[in-house]
Amino acid sequence: MPSRLDDELLRLVSAGVLRQYQAESLRDAADAEVDAAVAAAARNRPEPAAPQPPKPRTPPVAPHSNALVEVLGYVGGALLLGAVALLTLANWGEMGRAARISTGSVAAVVLLGSAVLLKLFRRRDQLASALASLGCCVAGFATYVAIEGEVGRVAGVAVALTLACLGLWWLAGSSLLVATFGILAVGVLVITADVLTPSDGSASNSAGIAGTGFILVAFVLGMLGLVRDQPTAWSLAGAAMFSSSICWLIQDRGEIMALAVGTAGPAALLVAYGRQRASAYAVVGCSILLVIWPTALYQLTDNIAGVAIGLVVASVTLLFAVLLLSRRRAAD
Repeated sequence: MPSRLDDELLRLVSAGVLRQYQAESLRDAADAEVDAAVAAAARNRPEPAAPQPPKPRTPPVAPHSNALVEVLGYVGGALLLGAVALLTLANWGEMGRAARISTGSVAAVVLLGSAVLLKLFRRRDQLASALASLGCCVAGFATYVAIEGEVGRVAGVAVALTLACLGLWWLAGSSLLVATFGILAVGVLVITADVLTPSDGSASNSAGIAGTGFILVAFVLGMLGLVRDQPTAWSLAGAAMFSSSICWLIQDRGEIMALAVGTAGPAALLVAYGRQRASAYAVVGCSILLVIWPTALYQLTDNIAGVAIGLVVASVTLLFAVLLLSRRRAAD
C-alpha cells in the first residue's frame, strides 16, 4: 500500500535495521488490520430504511344532493296529479269538453315541461324521470278526453306509450319503466276489450287474449332491461308474467296455461338472480310461485287438497332453487 508505512519500512531495510522479509510481514499485518477495520465498519453500518408505501388516495366525497328539493319535487308532482284527478271527478259532469281537454293538457304540459327543464339544466335526473312518467300518463288521459270512445282509449294509450318511449330514450330513471309497464298493461286491456273481443264475446274468452298480451309485455320489458335499469325492468317483466297467469286462471280451462306461465316466469327470474344477485328477482319469482300454483291446482281439483299440493310443489321448487344458488355461490 503506497503510504507512509511503506516509506518507513523501506528506510529501515536500507539502514539494515530490518530485513526484507520482516518488512513484508509487517506490511501484510498492517493490510490485514486495515481490511478487518473496514469490514467491521460495514457490518455496523445501519441498513437503509425501506421506502414507505404510498398512502392510498382518498376518493373525493361526492356532494350530497339536496334531498328536500327531491322530496318537494315528488310531492309537488303527486299533488298536481291528484288535484287534476279530483277536479276532474268532482266537476266532470259540469265541465264542458273544452274545459276537460284544457285541464288535462295544461297538467301534461307542466309535468313534461318541468322534466325537460330539469334534464336540460342537468339537475336531478331521477326527479325529471318521475315528472316525465306522470306527464306521459296525464297526456294519454288528455288524449282520451279529447277524442273519447274506443278510438280515444286506443289513441290515449298510443300517445302515452310514445311519450314514455321517448322518455326512456332520453332519460334513465326507473320510474319511466314503471310508467311504461302501467301503460302497456292498460293497452293490453284496452286492445283486448275494444279491438280483439267481439261485441258478443264473453269476458272469459277475452281473458286468454289478455294473458297472451301480458306475455308480450313481459318480452318487451325483458328487452328494455338490456338497455335500461335491469333489476326494475326484469322485475316488472315478472309482474307481467304474473298478470298473464291471473288472466289464464280466468280463462275457461286455462289452468294448465296459468301453471306454465306461472312457472316459466319465476324460473327465468331465479336464473337471473343466480347471475345478477338482485334480490328483487327472487322476491318476485317466489311470490308468483306461491300464488299461482296453489290457486291453479285448486281450480283443477276443486278441492282444498289442490292448495296443499300447490304449496308443496312451490316450496320444493324454491328450496331446490335456493340449494342450487347456495352451492353456486360457495363455488364462486
